[in-house]
Amino acid sequence: MSTEQHTVDAYGQELARISHHQSEAVEARFTVFQALAAVGIGHEQADDIVATLEAGAVAGAHTWISESSAPHGSEPRFEDGWHAGVRDVASHLLRIADTTATTGRGLAASSAMLVAHLQQPASPTPRKLAVDEPAAPAVALNARDVLAAAERFSWAVAAPGVRHFPDGRDFLDVALSAVRPEEREGYIERLEAFVEQRRERLEEMLRTHGPGSRPASHGRYALVGQPETLVILERMETMPFLLRARWEEGLEIGFLDDLEFVWGPRIRLNR
Repeated sequence: MSTEQHTVDAYGQELARISHHQSEAVEARFTVFQALAAVGIGHEQADDIVATLEAGAVAGAHTWISESSAPHGSEPRFEDGWHAGVRDVASHLLRIADTTATTGRGLAASSAMLVAHLQQPASPTPRKLAVDEPAAPAVALNARDVLAAAERFSWAVAAPGVRHFPDGRDFLDVALSAVRPEEREGYIERLEAFVEQRRERLEEMLRTHGPGSRPASHGRYALVGQPETLVILERMETMPFLLRARWEEGLEIGFLDDLEFVWGPRIRLNR
């Protein structure tokens, strides 16, 4: 086996282990939210509790990294490079801890809605409407219009010729299925505001994990750079558990796990 192939295999094994921890974290968080709700903890307080715990976990990683040292007997130049790298990683972990503690609200409420949805009994045969009883009009959400809006954000979307999925309609349909009826009116404007507010993060994600990047060369992060992904990320922050439930009904969960990993702690489902 060549050195390059060994490196690729080792990296794939690391990603598999990370994916496993992510899935376990999603289930654990779901359980924590249920337990907190059972003792009367409100959604906002539950979000704060979980955010504090997760920020503390990242802070623990910061401490561990900061206290690491170069191998014994290393040359001074190697030690200097080692410590410079440690400082960079530690600074990045600190920013993650800060973000984890202050962003991504709404997970507890999303968890509660998913529990209610899963526990809801099968609906009886709907009664016929009276002649003079009009049906409530449903606000339509046109997938083509949503996609066109997403296409306009060049800093978050790869060029059509390098995208992994020329037609990502299946991913878009699943993401839009996690948009609740009461959210449909004005959803395109909400999506546009979401992308504008997170421009720097989206630029960084496209640069580091988009088409042509080293991580993407290993066959992962195939959705990074897709216009549909902007809707997926917006739903990941707004209705994460519902998104995952809908995703698991028909799509490969590894695609979603990869997005959760690269999007960052406290924003992804496994945060």
